[in-house]
Amino acid sequence: MGSSLPKVLITEPIPDKSIEFLSDRYTVEIGEKGRFQNEDALIEAIPEYHALLCMLSNPITKNVLQAGTNLKVVANFAVGYNNIDVEAATELGIKVANTPDVLTEACGDFAMGLLMAVSRKFNDAEQYLREGHFKGWEPLGFLGLELRGKTLGIIGMGRIGQAFAHRAKAFGMNIAYHNRSPLSQKEEQPLQASYIKDLDQLISTSDVVSVNCPLTPETHHLINERRLGLMQEHALLINISRGPVVDEKALAHALHNKHIAGAGLDVFEEEPKVYPHLLTAPNCTMLPHIASATFETRDAIGMLAVQAIHKILNGDDPKSITNLVN
Repeated sequence: MGSSLPKVLITEPIPDKSIEFLSDRYTVEIGEKGRFQNEDALIEAIPEYHALLCMLSNPITKNVLQAGTNLKVVANFAVGYNNIDVEAATELGIKVANTPDVLTEACGDFAMGLLMAVSRKFNDAEQYLREGHFKGWEPLGFLGLELRGKTLGIIGMGRIGQAFAHRAKAFGMNIAYHNRSPLSQKEEQPLQASYIKDLDQLISTSDVVSVNCPLTPETHHLINERRLGLMQEHALLINISRGPVVDEKALAHALHNKHIAGAGLDVFEEEPKVYPHLLTAPNCTMLPHIASATFETRDAIGMLAVQAIHKILNGDDPKSITNLVN
């Protein structure tokens, strides 16, 4: 009986709750961590599966989708889906789902924590202590940027951008933002946020620049050498959106030459690789893509993805699935 059930491939381990949900209904196989981070491995495996639950690190290209002759749905374990050729999926009649909304609060918390770590030089100070250099309180030790009264400039004022802004406001920061269009008065008023239509103006006048926009052809290397040059010398850059939005080579140069004071990064251009010169940059806090890494959020991400898979395989009306992107 089991062999007659639709087959689902989960490209690497996810929370047990989501696996159990699918295993109760379908034949489920789980890939080893890292196995499906290249196109060839996916092309070889995908023909026998009816559904795919994948990660941002899995390249779901047109070739992969064409090889999935039984494939009905691809669900990304993430809110972003730039790793999936949605146009090709649409042509082939394959539905694509993502996981919006459920990671907003975790990412808002994380962005604020990352800003605190960079502004107060947590990493450098901890390393100093661990290496045995701490001999007592120092009046000039690890001086950082106080956030109260400073301006946080947010590029991309979607759900996560707004969640970060609310937290920063509680720290006494002024909020400015650049977006495709201004927020509604209802959204803007609690934050007393200022809409800055000109991106260069936002970057040049902010003490902290936070990148919270999706990756599109227009936002690739949005933060480049020229725009890093517009930032103030004491300013900090935060990126928890997508790695390629920031030119890592240009950022490394700006940090090493003290053109800006620091950066906090959770995403990278060619994950899991990091531009080597960035690894040695001063006051650069780098974390391995963990903005949504809470038990509660990862459970919620998994359940949203598996429910979309179940509804498609069960023949439900796609219009009833709010997290489909095509």
